[in-house]
Amino acid sequence: MISVHDAGAAGALRVLSRFRTEFYQCLTARADTLFDLTDAVLCTDGPVRTLVDLSLAPEMRRGHGALYDALACGRLDYARLRRSLATLPLPRAADGRVVLAVDVSSWLRPDAATSPDRLFCHVYGRAKNNAQLIPGWPYSVVAALETGRTSWTAILDAIRLGPADDATAVTATQLREVVTRLQAAGHWRQGDADILIVMDSGYDVTRLAFALADLPVEITGRLRSDRVLLRPAPPRRPGTNGRPRKHGGTFTLANPESWHEPDASTTTDTTPYGTVEALAWDRLHPRLTHRGSWLDHEGELPIVEGTLIRLQVEHLPGDRDPKPVWLWSSATGASPAHVDRLWQAFLRRFDIEHTFRLFKQTLGWTAPKVRTPEAADRWTWLIIAAYTQLRLARPLAADLRRPWEKPAASGRLTPSRVRRGFRHLRAKSTHPASAPKPSTAGPGRPPGSKNRRPAPRHDVGKTVKRDLTLEAHRQRKG
Repeated sequence: MISVHDAGAAGALRVLSRFRTEFYQCLTARADTLFDLTDAVLCTDGPVRTLVDLSLAPEMRRGHGALYDALACGRLDYARLRRSLATLPLPRAADGRVVLAVDVSSWLRPDAATSPDRLFCHVYGRAKNNAQLIPGWPYSVVAALETGRTSWTAILDAIRLGPADDATAVTATQLREVVTRLQAAGHWRQGDADILIVMDSGYDVTRLAFALADLPVEITGRLRSDRVLLRPAPPRRPGTNGRPRKHGGTFTLANPESWHEPDASTTTDTTPYGTVEALAWDRLHPRLTHRGSWLDHEGELPIVEGTLIRLQVEHLPGDRDPKPVWLWSSATGASPAHVDRLWQAFLRRFDIEHTFRLFKQTLGWTAPKVRTPEAADRWTWLIIAAYTQLRLARPLAADLRRPWEKPAASGRLTPSRVRRGFRHLRAKSTHPASAPKPSTAGPGRPPGSKNRRPAPRHDVGKTVKRDLTLEAHRQRKG
């Protein structure tokens, strides 16, 4: 396997050309149009504002009608493209392990009443505590993270969450498939350090750790500051009767009086946050009940122990009194060095936010007003393929900076600055798409005719209502 960061220009160009050929072979219908459309996204000057404007790019050799037809009726082999992404060179942490981040980004469609499978997506407002719920299509994205301060990630998978989906179950299946593909591609072998998966507080980190316990992974996620965890059960005293205790005393995150002496503590001096203090308590677990995500669990509920980390930074940009961040990791017996590794990997999770911003503001991920979620899935994977080509072209790109921008080394260029010179790199790589054949425009709708088949309108939100209690769940099952 060729490493893009270590190979020369010729090796990096071969990797890029090979992926472009593989991507074209993943397009099973309207392949030429979809491939040209992806090149137009990469080579257009400035941000992508509308879909039809891409038909004016020189790389888009077909008209706007073919462009919309390809998104509506094209086909893409998603499984093959996922395997192709897993075989590419991946960034790694400083200790050589693979670090994955999973997060949800939404394609908002508030006015698309005729678009099915929309959910209420959580969107942060401009002011504090000013969040909103707006209809749209949420996508769960998995990416490999780099070490150090960077805006690059390696996107490995994306799945649209539907109205009938259990978000935690879908995420567990998605992560299992991603890890399996990475193992098949040779990115993890027996004896390597476990793959580290980081996520924010919107995930049920305990359930994910239990569902993925048979894989070589460690799950690290943020907890709300109002959570209450439990200590391990104390040793059973000789001669004691009755059922053995399952839990020990409580550990209330918001009450320092309930804390005990930490099992590990570290202090690190950082440039952006000042002094960072990390306190870790080993073998803490939440109390699970047959409600919510554990309602379908058969038998006795498990005890999922892990390491609790309290992260306190000296300062944050624009925040004079930063609040502590609580993390929970599925690893137990973590050393101080591993505790530092866990919270540093969690801070790298925010790099995926830069990727989402690039997708939406530069590559135009949410710009098209497509109706069907199937067309949205095709466009989403075209954007992922375009971004992957930017990542592979990173060591080849020259610094075409604006007069007001600071110079940057070739390995430190942002994705937007790599995109500026991709048109020149495209001329050196492979072009598997065929040239368009001469044709005439279709007749279209007869003048003066009306649409007598209006599109149906769809409700927004979940279509499957979960039972709130175990009794109601058993009655429905029985």
